[in-house]
Amino acid sequence: MIKVVLVDDQELVRAGFRMVLDAQPGLEVVGEAGDGLQALELLRATRADVVLMDVRMPRMDGIEATRRIAPGPAGTKVIILTTFDLDEYAFAAIKAGAAGFLLKDARPAQLIEAIHAVHSGDAVVAPSTTRRLLERFAGHLPEEGGARAAAPGTETLTDREREVLLLVAKGLSNVEIGKRLYVAEATVKTHVGRILTKLDLRDRVQIVVYAYETGLVPRG
Repeated sequence: MIKVVLVDDQELVRAGFRMVLDAQPGLEVVGEAGDGLQALELLRATRADVVLMDVRMPRMDGIEATRRIAPGPAGTKVIILTTFDLDEYAFAAIKAGAAGFLLKDARPAQLIEAIHAVHSGDAVVAPSTTRRLLERFAGHLPEEGGARAAAPGTETLTDREREVLLLVAKGLSNVEIGKRLYVAEATVKTHVGRILTKLDLRDRVQIVVYAYETGLVPRG
């Protein structure tokens, strides 16, 4: 049973999510919170596998709450819920440790699939969607003098791992990368796992963030 906590300052929004999730086998809503501070208090007393987190809330926003939740030993995954005009907040939340993000108008099936995805350790959105959203607000990324000659950490990667990293960052799925490189999907997953370990990244969404911030993938 995947235990879910809902965090949103609008009670009607929480009620809508609860109605959808409670109807699904294998999912259980174990708590609700109206802001980030209340969410932290709730999670100290209630174990949750996945948190659906709004971005803009009173007292403590979703970004700060995610920053405090993500490093915790409980292994709780955070999915940020946002709208197109708040993409820069979603980016900041992913940097803070969110497993990914969804748009608030996502279909119920997408929401359910996302919860299962992050619970299993995968990204919550398709890499191509991540890439398009990052490009949309690339201007919010720190310049730091532009692209670096050698991104920190990449010297530990093999040539094939570097190749896989770039393909992940450009929005290709594991299946697409396998076809491009003529290797099995399982082999791609192995390479992605090694990349995450060597670069100390959380998931493939963080790979995209890393690639944009270090200039491995040109902006826009």
